[in-house]
Amino acid sequence: MITAVIIILLVCFSGWAVYNVVLRSRKGGGCCGVHEASVRRIPVQDRNKENYPYKAVMSIGGMTCENCAVRVENALNQLPGTWAKVDISENRAVVLMKSEPDEQMVRDAVRLAGYVVMDFEYNS
Repeated sequence: MITAVIIILLVCFSGWAVYNVVLRSRKGGGCCGVHEASVRRIPVQDRNKENYPYKAVMSIGGMTCENCAVRVENALNQLPGTWAKVDISENRAVVLMKSEPDEQMVRDAVRLAGYVVMDFEYNS
């Protein structure tokens, strides 16, 4: 009797595990929420690097997946006169700017996206 109960529990658990794997493979998933679709990048209108004389490099804390990187990149690209690229493998953002950077505005944009600027380096 106990063996039968154990077998039934193992079959139920195995079925649940297979169901979740199939569901995640169809609808996405990952660290930022189960069944979450990929975040779409917001395109930058001005892609001429000559129009961005200022550059900031930041270390970003809290990113764990590509969706996180896209969220940070989108938050930065929504700031006026910015063009950001985020590298999840290095937890780093490179932001090109048309005017001198307002560090607090940049930090606030990243914070509102749910992440934190750990280090901010500015080069003109």
